[in-house]
Amino acid sequence: MIPDFTKTNGLLPVIIQDVTSLQVLMLGYMDEEAFKKTSEEQKVTFFSRSKNRLWTKGETSGNFLHVKEMRLDCDNDSLLITVAAEGPTCHTGDTSCFKTDTTTNFLYQLEKTIHSRIDGNVADSYTNQLFRRGINKVAQKVGEEAVELVIEAKDNDADLFKGEAADLMYHYLILLKAKNFTLKDIEAVLAKRNE
Repeated sequence: MIPDFTKTNGLLPVIIQDVTSLQVLMLGYMDEEAFKKTSEEQKVTFFSRSKNRLWTKGETSGNFLHVKEMRLDCDNDSLLITVAAEGPTCHTGDTSCFKTDTTTNFLYQLEKTIHSRIDGNVADSYTNQLFRRGINKVAQKVGEEAVELVIEAKDNDADLFKGEAADLMYHYLILLKAKNFTLKDIEAVLAKRNE
């Protein structure tokens, strides 16, 4: 990957996108040194036009942007970086500098929350408590929720049906975690079937 810094007077526009939600988080600029540092350290570093120096996002706030993928556009003069963000990206405390919190790909955000509760062994978390009871209990709960969804499907109460569908999806995500799979793994199977 060789960006063309000559077209942009030495500063490459960089779009930062959340790897999970695909939400656009911010726009920044990189010079060659910032690009090199980002590539080597896998933490996003910009060239700050206001500070006139390199600036690693999160160096003061702790809200680092961990690089997951970097892609140049077709002209090699702008960059898209998908990241795992530690905390909010905007200095105002918002997730995005564009104030566009989104429910798009919310299941991935929920999956991330479920994983953090389990991986962090959060004692008062229902999610973690269920997970710690073992695969049999998790699978049993998914079965119970599936039956409740089927029962509600036979009636005409849309709110109850949607509630049971949400309960099933939530417990299904815990089951995926218990089996060491993710939504992306299941998406890959479905995408393969769609070829």
